[in-house]
Amino acid sequence: MADIALPEPPKPGQPPFVLRAITVVALALSLFQLYAAGVQPLGLFYQRPIHLGFILVLCFLIYPATGPDRPRGVLGWSIDGPLILCGVLVGFWVPWNIDTIANAIFPRQIDVAVGILTTLVVLEAARRAVGPVMTGIAAVFLVYAFAGNRGALPWLSDYMPGILNHRGYTVERLASQMTLGAEGIFGIPLGVAATFIFVFVLFGAFLEVTGAGKFFIDLAYAATGRQRGGPAKAAVIASAGMGSISGSAIANVVTTGAFTIPLMKRLGYRPAQAGGIEAAASTGGQIMPPLMGAGAFLMSEFTRVPYVDIVLVSIFPAFLYFGAVYLLVHIAAVKQGMTGMTAEELPSVRAVLAEGWHFLLPLVALTALLVAGYSPMRVGFYAIVAIVAAAAGRALWDFARSGPTAAGFVALCRRGVDLTLRALELGARNAVAVSVACAVAGVIVGVVGLTGLGLKFSAMMIAFSGGNLILALVLVIIASLILGMGLPVTAAYIVLIILVGPALTEEFGVPLLIAHLVVFWYSQDSNVTPPVALAGFAGSAIAGSKPMETSFQAWKFAKGLYLIPLFMVFNEAIILGGPLPLVLWNGAIAILALVAFAALLEGFLFAPMPLWQRAVLAPAIVAMFWPDLGTEIAGAVAAVAILALNRAASRRDGPAQPAG
Repeated sequence: MADIALPEPPKPGQPPFVLRAITVVALALSLFQLYAAGVQPLGLFYQRPIHLGFILVLCFLIYPATGPDRPRGVLGWSIDGPLILCGVLVGFWVPWNIDTIANAIFPRQIDVAVGILTTLVVLEAARRAVGPVMTGIAAVFLVYAFAGNRGALPWLSDYMPGILNHRGYTVERLASQMTLGAEGIFGIPLGVAATFIFVFVLFGAFLEVTGAGKFFIDLAYAATGRQRGGPAKAAVIASAGMGSISGSAIANVVTTGAFTIPLMKRLGYRPAQAGGIEAAASTGGQIMPPLMGAGAFLMSEFTRVPYVDIVLVSIFPAFLYFGAVYLLVHIAAVKQGMTGMTAEELPSVRAVLAEGWHFLLPLVALTALLVAGYSPMRVGFYAIVAIVAAAAGRALWDFARSGPTAAGFVALCRRGVDLTLRALELGARNAVAVSVACAVAGVIVGVVGLTGLGLKFSAMMIAFSGGNLILALVLVIIASLILGMGLPVTAAYIVLIILVGPALTEEFGVPLLIAHLVVFWYSQDSNVTPPVALAGFAGSAIAGSKPMETSFQAWKFAKGLYLIPLFMVFNEAIILGGPLPLVLWNGAIAILALVAFAALLEGFLFAPMPLWQRAVLAPAIVAMFWPDLGTEIAGAVAAVAILALNRAASRRDGPAQPAG
């Protein structure tokens, strides 16, 4: 459920016995998680260490020390063998010794030694599964904890700016912080990964192997394919559906883009445009309820706001984002004189629903259980049961209609078992990177809590921004882009909210939930913002376009990613609620502001827009974001007037002509 770009599991190069070992461990992990989710919930010092132990073993099996393209050999196994055993030890140690650890006044030396070993093994797992940047950041934080007069590296304090100085901590104290409590590696990030995230990753795996992804793509095509720029609009809708399943912008680009990008190119979109549209749409999958990648689960734990409430308040901002992308796609299609696809080229909505309507049942069940107040972990368990039941019921219905035979029933059962095992293995594999990322994020969170770095960072943020909230948000955007160069979205969100969250809430007065939503939204910007734009690069590979050109197109189409969080900050009612007239007013001007911005950006809405109209629209848009009712009304009136003039011009001049 996190946007992990590095590296792909090297399955083809593994010898058969390793592949079998991966399958066995993955199945054991998924079954353990299902047991904990639906049968017998476990305490945090059982659930989290055991989950991490499984994940570490899987990680070192999937990612060899010698790299994906070379056999391990004696040298590789001499490294990976002990690391796999260390993974087993990590999963075993705390649950087995929990009573002794909990009752000890001072930590035992053996517990400290295991804590040091656990930290080092987690860092190595992160280097392989997530990439060296996150490992390096975590290592810097660990060194920072030692840099103080009473720490293991007191001489480093001489090189620290005054505001960053602290007392320093010993190896024993830091190891205890990392592994003998709930504030380090076994803290909230790993706790969320070991419960909510895993079960929904597993749910996504079951949807994937049963064909739900193809159903959502076909449904999007059937609904929008005949419109102008139909494949691009289908990409927007399909990415909203697929993003809720995959939780990864890059996986979303690769999945839906393989279908949508070639069709967009055939319709007339430039290759860079096609790749950029897919990247922008796929990034929106991370902010699309009900799953929102891992963000909604983490946000719920950090803010203590019920998960279902976060999902509900996120619906309208997600609608705004996808609406803005959809409108920009439509404008681009009209400007270039595109038409839709023919009926013969498209499936019908009725045929698609007849073939895959049962895939909607688990999503309905998931939503209903959330609204009913079930815990997200239990909801995920029942959602998995629902998709298995729906797929099995549909298979049995088709079997009964096709003339049942004993041999056919045996084959059907074998296929069902095979798909179930594939889903269990795929879910565990997909969870490796995000779980490792959350474990390493726990290292960073633990150091921040131990040293008070969060408050120090808040003071620096206030100093740099001069107390100006807009400048502070710009600093958050820059920091998220820099972190996004090497961190998955989930990890970037955790690090950012730990560092800048206190400043946004305590010093700038941003409500807690809005601060988390803003940071989470801005954590997505590395998917679409040059020079990083990981989803843009994935789109360019499929489109056959230049990576940077595609990234700039993604950046243009994803402008809502930057504007909508600003609107949340200055118009709190769309998130926190309030008097109904105020909520409706804020919702209306949010839609109007984004429509006006799309017209300003493209110089076109119903017809080409003269320069003077664009010049008037710019301050009108700013006014609609301004937290003052009179200013908002003035901006809205000006925007409506300009858009009405543009509409009148289109009626006077006739339909837009194709671009030359």
